[in-house]
Amino acid sequence: MTLPAPTGTPYRVGIVCLGNICRSPMADVILCDLVEGAGLTARVEVTSCGTGTWHLGEPMDTRAAAQLIGAGYDPSEHRAKLFSPEWLTYDLLLAMDEKNLAEITAGTGRDSVRMFRSFDPLAPADPGPGDLDVPDPWFGGEEGFVEVIGIVERTCRSLLGELQSLDL
Repeated sequence: MTLPAPTGTPYRVGIVCLGNICRSPMADVILCDLVEGAGLTARVEVTSCGTGTWHLGEPMDTRAAAQLIGAGYDPSEHRAKLFSPEWLTYDLLLAMDEKNLAEITAGTGRDSVRMFRSFDPLAPADPGPGDLDVPDPWFGGEEGFVEVIGIVERTCRSLLGELQSLDL
């Protein structure tokens, strides 16, 4: 999947889920770590937000944070933020599921708004409804968080490759 052209520097990537305490912050932390490791920190900015207000200002869900810590990432800086129309100015805005996508694209037809898993190398080539959703682990057990970190890590690695191919 080709990335939208940059609108300036840094190239801004926003990742959106429901409460901004599980899926999108896991992707935010992992992608930021990969961007830093690739030496792109000055050229790529990554952040995340949620469409719901329940957890504003709160740290990441402890189960999500535990998965990240176990994989060698640092989730300690995250605090939940709320999506607003200003996020639509980002170069790339990635939704974690179709409901999030519908909420952030209402009335827009922007090429810069995509499904996060559209960059997943294991995603179906011809996805149907829900096939590109990152499952919400909130109501499940630890296995849901294990599944999500696997999806997020491989998708972020693929996304990093796309970011490296941009002329930033």
